[in-house]
Amino acid sequence: MSEQRNQQPDPGLLSINTATVRQQWTLDKIIDGCARHDIRGISPWRDQTQALGLKETARRIRSHQLTVTGYCRGGMFPAATEQLRQANNDDNRRAVDEALELNAQCLVLVVGGLPESSKDLYQARMQVRDGLATLLEYSRSVSMPLAIEPLHPMYAADRACINTLEQANDLCDELGDDGLGIAVDLYHTWWDPKFSSQIKRAGKSRLLAFHICDWLAPTQDLLLDRGMMGDGVIDIRAARWAVEAEGYRGFHEVEIFSARNWWLRDGDDVLSICKQRHLDCC
Repeated sequence: MSEQRNQQPDPGLLSINTATVRQQWTLDKIIDGCARHDIRGISPWRDQTQALGLKETARRIRSHQLTVTGYCRGGMFPAATEQLRQANNDDNRRAVDEALELNAQCLVLVVGGLPESSKDLYQARMQVRDGLATLLEYSRSVSMPLAIEPLHPMYAADRACINTLEQANDLCDELGDDGLGIAVDLYHTWWDPKFSSQIKRAGKSRLLAFHICDWLAPTQDLLLDRGMMGDGVIDIRAARWAVEAEGYRGFHEVEIFSARNWWLRDGDDVLSICKQRHLDCC
């Protein structure tokens, strides 16, 4: 076990979530940058894809033979009215279609928080379950896996009311494993006291994505102060070993929102450091 923990990761399994350099480069330049640095995975965001154009994005990614490790993002299921919930469902179907066009390995779901003017967290979670069940009817028919991404509890009100791996596993139990799993983002889950047991519960079939960065102490901004791997308090290597012990052999996706630091640096420098820290810390 200790020998496995000390092994460096396969550099070919590094992926860049395009949020990491979104302030320096447009999506076309991010795609070119990944290819230039021999980074074989990429995970684009919908707004960036729409700005470049879906077909052009797909063409450029194919031309560089990159793997789309995830598509960000679907979800945001809860809403105050049935009409708004239906609009969210329609948008999620479009997200599935876009993920298919990009040949993404999964559509990542940030499920949404409390509807406007609501304080009913239980009802918000029920709306997530119902919206997810509806979306699964479509995503399963076109074979696009959905990855629930639990977010840190600080986002429960506005971004995601699914906050633990246990909650995500419960949804998978209820709705079925066919085409449904979990995106494990260490920024959001490293603190979870049930991390190890819930990774084991998820097993190989549910572990669809693995996102890495670091938690800075102290954190200066709850959204825009993520750390580069090795600069914070997360035992990233132990987390990688945990998912790989269950059979996960997918990419390690770097996703860093950093208004004070990494977004201010040269994009090529950021990608070079991502490559080195992936080897050193993951």
